[in-house]
Amino acid sequence: MNRNTDAELDEDEKRDILEAFNIFDLNKDGHLDFHEFKAATRALGFEVDKKQLLELISHYDKDGRHLINFEDFQEIMIQWMLERDPMLEIKKAFHLFDEDGTGKITMKDLKKLAKSLDIRISDEELKEMIDEFDLDGDGGINEEEFISICTDTS
Repeated sequence: MNRNTDAELDEDEKRDILEAFNIFDLNKDGHLDFHEFKAATRALGFEVDKKQLLELISHYDKDGRHLINFEDFQEIMIQWMLERDPMLEIKKAFHLFDEDGTGKITMKDLKKLAKSLDIRISDEELKEMIDEFDLDGDGGINEEEFISICTDTS
């Protein structure tokens, strides 16, 4: 899971930035105000405090309107995305799946996720998914196994 050596985002990441901007540019004026900016950064997985957001708006504000345009938003998001620690992101994702905090992703976790995403999948199929990646045979996917799944380059 290494970042491109030429310090560029892939097309999906670039598309995510554009989509977040467009979704949260609520009045479709081509700019984000503080609240829209905060929501867009959160949607891309960044928890940024009010002070930092206000400093960014102040830094990029060219006309005194206290707004961020797409080019500036994109520049900020690219920098932040390139600075992300992929292993930390994988661990965060694991903890999102492991809702009950047992230290492993279980059938119960996968069933809940499938239901929330309105995905129809049988218990047998879910069990097969767990069995495929449950290397220690404990009936769930622990963090180490999850990391292995996410970093498998084959």
